Amino acid sequence: MRWLTFPIPVILALAVAGCGSTDDRQWLKVDQKYTTEEFRRDHAACMRDGKLDDPCMRSRGWVAVNPTVTKGETPRDPNASPLGAPVKGGRY
Repeated sequence: MRWLTFPIPVILALAVAGCGSTDDRQWLKVDQKYTTEEFRRDHAACMRDGKLDDPCMRSRGWVAVNPTVTKGETPRDPNASPLGAPVKGGRY
């Protein structure tokens, strides 16, 4: 039983750390040069209650490369035609 004294707290700590939400988005500035330090400064300045404030990042010129999809929102198919648009090659 003594051999469980060390592994149990370590496994528990790893499990709790793995359950936290992470923001895996990548950000860039279009047509502008920037440094890692500039990104880190803006990222830290735009953190609100542990979450990144998207409008704040956009106001500083950053664009999300892989934007997130909010709940209830269906990702748009880039190959789909808009509603009411004629289908190319179709008989409609």
